[in-house]
Amino acid sequence: MTSTVATNPYLEGNFAPVRDEITVEHLKVIGELPPGLSGMFLRNGPNPQFSPIGQYHWFDGDGMIHAVRIQDGKASYRNRYVRTQGYKIEHEAGTAIWSGIFEPPQQNLPGGPSKNTGNTALVWHAEKFLALWEGGKPHALTLPEVDTVGAYDFDGQLTCPFTAHPKVDPKTGEMRFIGYSMSAPPYLHYGWVGADGKLKQINPIELPVGVMMHDFAITENYTIFMDLPLTFRPERMQRGEPIIRFEKETPSRFGIVPRHGDNSQVKWFECPSCFIFHTLNAYEQGSEVVLIACRMESTSILGMTGDEVSDIPLLYRWRFNLETGEVKQEQLYDTPGEFPTINNHLTGLQNRYGYTGKIAMTEHPKFEGINKYDFDKNSCQVHRFGEGRFGGEAVFVPHPDDSAEDGGWLVTFVHDENQNQSELVIVDAQNITSEPVARVIIPQRVPYGFHGTWVSQDKFQ
Repeated sequence: MTSTVATNPYLEGNFAPVRDEITVEHLKVIGELPPGLSGMFLRNGPNPQFSPIGQYHWFDGDGMIHAVRIQDGKASYRNRYVRTQGYKIEHEAGTAIWSGIFEPPQQNLPGGPSKNTGNTALVWHAEKFLALWEGGKPHALTLPEVDTVGAYDFDGQLTCPFTAHPKVDPKTGEMRFIGYSMSAPPYLHYGWVGADGKLKQINPIELPVGVMMHDFAITENYTIFMDLPLTFRPERMQRGEPIIRFEKETPSRFGIVPRHGDNSQVKWFECPSCFIFHTLNAYEQGSEVVLIACRMESTSILGMTGDEVSDIPLLYRWRFNLETGEVKQEQLYDTPGEFPTINNHLTGLQNRYGYTGKIAMTEHPKFEGINKYDFDKNSCQVHRFGEGRFGGEAVFVPHPDDSAEDGGWLVTFVHDENQNQSELVIVDAQNITSEPVARVIIPQRVPYGFHGTWVSQDKFQ
């Protein structure tokens, strides 16, 4: 196989990797940093250190974290690779060794046929900061240095992959997680980590076939799995068909299990075929479990032929009645959005507000603004980044002195394609249509990426 020439859209423009790791203090600020804002915004994403082998997919790149620390009215920036085993082996070799998800699996490679890139998301829990990739173990990092400590397996207790989207219960401090395998049963595991950071339990969950389960949801007393028909079937490959395909003819299933439940306690609900990458939140209301998520009719994300119109995510709500078995599904808004976030103090509890990146109708995934949803008023307001400016997931940062659900800021990286300039944008969540309260100019380009988080100063002091 030969290296890819730079005609891949995910290796060009602001999708292209940056290779320099830098640290810069005293960044230029347009506007004023809010006095109550103190901590670090960190965002993960794919950033291949070498020219990829064969076809490159956006999911394939080595993890790189871009971080802005705000303290005492000043801002600093640093970016660091997540130094996984695969990263270190390739770094020493001076070339790419692993191919990506579009290429046939490679055999006899150290660590297996696929590389844990650590490139997808981030979580702070029990005084540990973890970079996440759903096909394997998390990686622990130090803050504020953003240096990789190494793969983290919860003192040897982690025996399955670990989701990119664990959920931390704001009341108990417990972190719930899933781990899926598309190729070998059991296709799903479900577990939880105590507020003390100790992994307490992992239970296998039976699925009829391997599926991609990127996200899940929790309430106070239940956990929701999504058995959606993006399936892995070896028999298709034997017929010369793609081994991974979205099956439009197969219904979607949602499984609800008690918080510390096992396979025997899962109650399954069937819905029309769809795909969901990300959930916004879930909560309980009487005998119903309510789920809000970004729903697509189908997906072509892994290269399968798909209908572009049905690939557009819209916010939906499901109501699962645990007593009658009835399920109701409704579209909430017409505005396309993805990478949903909320005030994490309400994870698993009923929330009034939610946020997504407003999808730009461009050929490749970009966000042209931030959608703010008010579920009480059934309204949607939009913050627009401006002409030729595109951003990422908007992370909600609560104001330390304002207990209102939307009392705080939305923080994200934005890239101005006209000026080739990246910046951190801070928006008042209660005045989302207004100009940013502050724009922190970043001294190098920040490529488009995946998921971020905010870690307040008091946590890593």
